Amino acid sequence: MTVPEPVPVPAPLDPRGLPPPVEVPPADQARLLQLARLAVAVAAGARSDADLRAEIAAGPRPDAPSGAFVTLTIRGELRGCVGNLDPGSAMWASVVDAAGWAAREDPRFDRVRASELADMHIDVSILGPSVLLADPMAWRLGTDGVIVQRGGRRGLLLPEVAHDVPGGREEMLDICCRKAGLPPGAWRTPGAQVWAFRTLQFGGPVLT
Repeated sequence: MTVPEPVPVPAPLDPRGLPPPVEVPPADQARLLQLARLAVAVAAGARSDADLRAEIAAGPRPDAPSGAFVTLTIRGELRGCVGNLDPGSAMWASVVDAAGWAAREDPRFDRVRASELADMHIDVSILGPSVLLADPMAWRLGTDGVIVQRGGRRGLLLPEVAHDVPGGREEMLDICCRKAGLPPGAWRTPGAQVWAFRTLQFGGPVLT
């Protein structure tokens, strides 16, 4: 998936030059999770497109601009993870798109089947804006996600994956490079940029 140009954080910044927390009211989190669950069920063939359209139309629709990722797991094993990284999309639309894509378009997996939904867990990650780092190692492992950019190529990792990367910051940056089609260590080279961002993650079972 193409990673768009990072959107800088407006002033004032964190005093350390790091991205601020992402804030979404609890009621909006619950609504976004409801929409994500339904989008996954539609993608799996358990609900209809008409059901999703009607639910969206019924509102409310949290519409602050934001990208989002949706991660699907079954008994702790990854089953799909895709993001809508357009920072200009309304939050609800980013979540609905990412949920449907995670269930049917992650190239690593077959399309989710309706029979899998009972055992499936869904996590929604709302992306905050990005901060360009003067020091590519200044970000916080497990708190900040990272984007490596060089020569029009970009690769991204969410902060939530830090526990799966035993090599810490350097390995996460190297993975971003590989995702961007760059060689490991490209983040150290002239012209490379490292951006940090934060997410807010919430989730639960797909079926309730």
